[in-house]
Amino acid sequence: MGEHVARLCAATLALALWIGLTAGALAQPTAPQPQPLPPDQFNALVEAVKKAVADELKAQGAAPKSAPEAPASASPPSAADDQPSLLSVFWQQLSSALSGTPLMIRAVADLPRTLDERPTGGRSAAGFVSLLSATLIAAFAVEALLRRLLSRFKARLALNAGTEYGMRSLAYLGALALLDALPVLGLWLAGELMLRAVFPSATLHQRLAFTGLEALLIWRVYALVLRLILRPQFPTARLCQVDDREAGHLYRHVLSVLAVIIFFRLVALVLITTGAPDSAVSATRLLTSPLALVVLLWLVVGAKKAAQQWLGGLGQAARFAGFIGRHWIGLSVSFIVALDATQIYGAVTGRRDVPAALLLTINLVTGLLLFETLMQAFVRRLDSQLAGFTPASTVPTIADVIARCVRVAVLIAVIVMIGESWVVNVLGLVDASAWNRVTREARTAGITLFTAFVLWEMFKYATDSYLRRQLAGQSPSTATRLGTLIPLLRVTVAIVLTIVAVLIALENIGVNVTPLLAGASVLGLALSFGSQALVKDIVSGIFYLTDDAFRVGEYIDCEKAKGTVESFTLRSVRLRNQNGQIHTIPFGELGHVTNFSRDWAAADFSLRFARDTDLDKLREATKKVSADIMDVPEMKEMLLEPLKMQGIAEVADNALVVRFKFVAHPGSPGKVQNEAVARMLRAFPALGIEFAK
Repeated sequence: MGEHVARLCAATLALALWIGLTAGALAQPTAPQPQPLPPDQFNALVEAVKKAVADELKAQGAAPKSAPEAPASASPPSAADDQPSLLSVFWQQLSSALSGTPLMIRAVADLPRTLDERPTGGRSAAGFVSLLSATLIAAFAVEALLRRLLSRFKARLALNAGTEYGMRSLAYLGALALLDALPVLGLWLAGELMLRAVFPSATLHQRLAFTGLEALLIWRVYALVLRLILRPQFPTARLCQVDDREAGHLYRHVLSVLAVIIFFRLVALVLITTGAPDSAVSATRLLTSPLALVVLLWLVVGAKKAAQQWLGGLGQAARFAGFIGRHWIGLSVSFIVALDATQIYGAVTGRRDVPAALLLTINLVTGLLLFETLMQAFVRRLDSQLAGFTPASTVPTIADVIARCVRVAVLIAVIVMIGESWVVNVLGLVDASAWNRVTREARTAGITLFTAFVLWEMFKYATDSYLRRQLAGQSPSTATRLGTLIPLLRVTVAIVLTIVAVLIALENIGVNVTPLLAGASVLGLALSFGSQALVKDIVSGIFYLTDDAFRVGEYIDCEKAKGTVESFTLRSVRLRNQNGQIHTIPFGELGHVTNFSRDWAAADFSLRFARDTDLDKLREATKKVSADIMDVPEMKEMLLEPLKMQGIAEVADNALVVRFKFVAHPGSPGKVQNEAVARMLRAFPALGIEFAK
């Protein structure tokens, strides 16, 4: 039944279509009479209409008569079978890129013909190459001559550019840099003037000539930057910690490798300028990548010692530099192999943004190293004592704090620039508008976190400076009240800065922080009810510290133990017993506290004398001994009140027990008493005062 309905519908639709076509034709009397459809086209049309009607009926639940089943062994092709694997796609693209090798060879072989402009009234290829080579050599000779003429002035300036000359050496370093830049500037000006004179018209020869000058200028600029850091001829002006032999060795090796890499890039630029096909340029980059890898690996291995010295010196302030120096071979080889693999990927896939991203990455990484070197050189000179021109101590100063903050800011900027280059331009994971939107939303969050980091560094430096001043002073072992509270203040400030900065950053990137605050409040309330002992310890500790009951370094006696206060946390205090044991006591269990190290300490002791001892004579002798003790500078600083005889403490059968007393700073009565008794044992018998037997 369903098949008859389908045929009927198909015939009806075909008839309606035929009538419509016929009516349309009759409506235009000027058009020729349309010919009827051939039988095969008419049957195909009917079959198409039948199939459409059958699909519609099937969708509505009326299943048409099924077609003959396919054999059981035949399985429908899957989408996975139709799609090639990533490896096969890569090999196809690699083969396609290598297929441009004949075109590259042909383009290189056709360069003499391409550069021959004699048919248009220009120079031949040989004449162009000879003239360009002579011009570039002349420009390079100008630079060499200027360097030769300025060498004496640079040698004089270098004598006063050492670290020991402090900030004054920065002026000499700047003058040295200016004298080093003048020859490079002379090379550029000489090359520009000569090339414009030799190649006045805008032709292919002029474009290639200025491309060659640009390559030479880039090489000399890299040499200039490297010379400013390494200073192979002027060790006193060297900004990195590398010895003379390794500095010259590294300078020569880097310049050689740079010349090879720039030459490879120049070959690709020449092919692009002469109109070579893209496949030929891709093949050129693909074939030169292994050669560049070998040259760079040779540089990494050959410069191992110099790199370790350089990065090891930077590691004193920048930990990441010290880590790279200790693992130089592994990290450098991995980095270079990754860059070379990316170059091959760009050549295979035909992405022209890859070379620019590689160049940007190398320049930023190298610039980060040079920036860190310049930063540390500047800080070392800023830390120097200008009065005596002596190097500063290893104690961190405000310059170190500022340098650390600037270092973090520069590192963040470098990471963002490299990320944008690869994520947007090369890999294409997001477009430029999406990247700008993400960075715009995250910029405020990053500034907030960076501000919190700067505030913490400043607070840490201020507290460290205060503690160092307290330790450097000639004071008792006990700390001041602020020095005792500084560890607790640090923890509190760190927690507050972290929480506030994270909440502001989350809010800036679009996260609703209200549930977080509500959850934290509920959690704090639950902790307060569930951990009453912990709350008791924290609250008790706050009151003990507020009352200034004890400080770090003081000797106290509580209900649980006694000893010297070593440190404390939010909930407990650590006491060091005189026998070496450490007692950790929660503030809630501390109880009554007796402090033996606050303000002053009075000490008394008793000695036994013969019963017929003249007390007046004994008092005068005690005054003399006390005066002798006060003449000792160390004892005088310890004593607050001199030694005095208090009187008779006891009358025994054969002795008079006399008590003596003095007042000293806390922690020193034992030393004063030992000194006093020793002097009395030596002085009293000489004055006729006898001790009891």
